Amino acid sequence: MQKNARKNIIYSIILLLVVFLVFLYRQNQSAPKAPEPEKEGKMVITGKTMGTTYRIVYLDLENRDFTNSVDSLLMRFNESLSTYISDSELSRFNQRDTLVFESTYLPTIIKRSKTINQATSGAFDPTVGPLVNVWGFGPEGAQLKDSVQVGQILRLVGYDKIQFDEEKTWKTQKGVYLDFSAIAKGYGVDVVADFLESKGVEDMLVEIGGELVAKGTNENDELWKVGVNQPSDDISSNDIFSIIALDNRGMATSGNYRNYYYKDSMRYSHTIDPKTGYPVSHGLLSATVLAKDCMTADAFATAMMVLGTERAIELEKKQPNLDVFLIYNDSLGMQTYVSEKLKPFVSYIKGQN
Repeated sequence: MQKNARKNIIYSIILLLVVFLVFLYRQNQSAPKAPEPEKEGKMVITGKTMGTTYRIVYLDLENRDFTNSVDSLLMRFNESLSTYISDSELSRFNQRDTLVFESTYLPTIIKRSKTINQATSGAFDPTVGPLVNVWGFGPEGAQLKDSVQVGQILRLVGYDKIQFDEEKTWKTQKGVYLDFSAIAKGYGVDVVADFLESKGVEDMLVEIGGELVAKGTNENDELWKVGVNQPSDDISSNDIFSIIALDNRGMATSGNYRNYYYKDSMRYSHTIDPKTGYPVSHGLLSATVLAKDCMTADAFATAMMVLGTERAIELEKKQPNLDVFLIYNDSLGMQTYVSEKLKPFVSYIKGQN
């Protein structure tokens, strides 16, 4: 009898404990939960500039529309650096031998180009434009010219022929022509991002013609994510090869897989080696570069397409502030190279890698 009474007491205690736990669980479930922090004020603005388009996504609790301000800013930018505007600051320098700086844009891009030209041993060279045109990769599209006078034009190529100080820039040889198309879009991205930061915007993704800079996080409080295209000869193809999460970085991609032509069974790429004067011939299909700013990423991506896979990797190892994602062909087919620090930020579309 005593044993049974003791058992009944134990069962009763256990039952009461279970009832109490169930009660606590239900109270917890029914209690109102504090809302999860959520970012608001997502704004998207788009427009046209530099012969392409721009798209800017930013978070602003005041829902301010900066479209007009961005358009005005980029108009002034083009009036300084465009080669398509006949009276731009750059065009006027190309028409003469000396120019006193009128804006902050031209001296900034000339100086940065000098630094990157030296860092890439001349692979990045804004004086290569005339060779690009003579090989048939000018504004009219890819086509072989009737006469390719490489030797004659090569004498006008070389960034050492451009000199500058704080007030002006000048040429050491007549006929030298500057074209910043391989760095200007990246610089424009940085200019827009700096403008938004000056307005108190902390979270943004700025894109001009495929070149980007990301700061902060998106509306889900996650790093901004952008895609890298699958190399394809099909100009209409926009298949994504991989996705990269940008942690406060600039990103630019340069490729050889679309802008080319064939002549006598020879494939001619639009990337011209400033040293030889001829289109490059190697297996590197696409170079995506991440840097602290988009101007730097843009210029180094161009340089790597000149250098080819092996030399591009060598260059990346000498630049601790750069990360790269290379897509190339070798005897085994399409391959990739990813910087070690970048690997945690890269994900592949199913079937890739």
